[in-house]
Amino acid sequence: MHIHILGICGTFMGGIAAIAKSLGHTVTGSDANVYPPMSTQLAELGISLTQGYDPVQLEPAPDLVIIGNALSRGNPAVEYVLNSHLRYTSGPQWLAEQVLQDRWVLAVSGTHGKTTTSTMLAWILDYAGLKPGFLIGGIPQNFDCSARLGESPFFVIEADEYDTAFFDKRSKFVHYRPRTLVINNLEYDHADIFPDLAAIQRQFHHLLRMVPSNGLVLSPEDTVAVKQTLDMGCWSERQCYGTDWQAELINADGSAFTVFYQQQPLGDLHWCLSGQHNVENGIMALAAARHAGVPVSIGLEALAKFIAPKRRMELKAQINNIRVYDDFAHHPTAINTTLQGICAQVNGNNKAGRVLAVLEPRSNTMRMGVHQAALPAALALADQVYLYEPANANWSLETLTRALAPKASLSHDIEQLVQMLTEQAQPDDSIVIMSNGGFGGVHDKLIAALKQKWKTE
Repeated sequence: MHIHILGICGTFMGGIAAIAKSLGHTVTGSDANVYPPMSTQLAELGISLTQGYDPVQLEPAPDLVIIGNALSRGNPAVEYVLNSHLRYTSGPQWLAEQVLQDRWVLAVSGTHGKTTTSTMLAWILDYAGLKPGFLIGGIPQNFDCSARLGESPFFVIEADEYDTAFFDKRSKFVHYRPRTLVINNLEYDHADIFPDLAAIQRQFHHLLRMVPSNGLVLSPEDTVAVKQTLDMGCWSERQCYGTDWQAELINADGSAFTVFYQQQPLGDLHWCLSGQHNVENGIMALAAARHAGVPVSIGLEALAKFIAPKRRMELKAQINNIRVYDDFAHHPTAINTTLQGICAQVNGNNKAGRVLAVLEPRSNTMRMGVHQAALPAALALADQVYLYEPANANWSLETLTRALAPKASLSHDIEQLVQMLTEQAQPDDSIVIMSNGGFGGVHDKLIAALKQKWKTE
């Protein structure tokens, strides 16, 4: 079968392409922006890519068109598909019908931590020899791919609440029908799709309705929005972080802790991650893997060798003891937990350096200004804050800059931002760059400028 994918270069759709290829299909695709690393990964799989959405790419007609959720009515390729009565579907629907039928699906959902936790879970299962399939919305570093079919009944998926397609406004995750479900947390996000938190909770409850009675739902005990959703009805076994599962910190920064299940210690974990959020992510992954039959002792061995996915506090460079990190944080809670983790690490190691937070409010929700009132508290732990205002922001960051005065500065130009950081960074500082996009290449530009300043290679 010839499958053509519109919007192929996103991590999810690229994963769909890789799995379709492994099933023996001829796969082609297009995107508005065809660029590495996804374009390279797809090209290595022998998948032909087209830049843009000219309908000519659909001649001769493929057997099936899979349409990504970034595409909408008015797109030339979409209009051609509809007008020509081509067979089409969404990525989640195709995955459900062609891959997830008869699989033990382990789905990781929540506002934050999905990519990290699903990668942890896939790695634990793989380390245990179970050879799971997986589809992860990021770039894992313990694997050489973000998606694979697998060789066992187990399939791990990052379960996103974003909408499925222009013709299916349900959340992606309702297609997955998991047997093991992780709900890491639940907050208001995706303001371009959901009018309020209640609308998101409704989608999560649709997901809960699909977990079988012999399945397992894992969630935090003390998250009000999650509890409210579960109270709408849950027909499966439940286990909670905070009651059934607990962690006792060995190191204050979360780089070592003891795991408890029903008050019994199961072992210690010493790993390269830090932060309370990662402690909780790790516990959820261990609990989900245990449901699939992996002993916690094996899970602990796996996590001791776990490397965080790219863009999750990824250390990009260290120049004259100035550390430059790249992080995907783009919600006030994620920003705060990221800064908590790095501050605990700095303080725990008795380092003298400062934490410099660099933020691009790029997500649709951030650009709409929905979370602007929560940002001062989210950024409060940083010693210095550098804000970048995108040209398409619907609100002025001047107000946020004043709220964080005198430690905040505002830039409208990437080069100006790089110059400011280069001038002000000092040895032992940790620079944490937070954005869910490319941020104008600021990471590489800053690293190059710091190397020039300190004349290092």
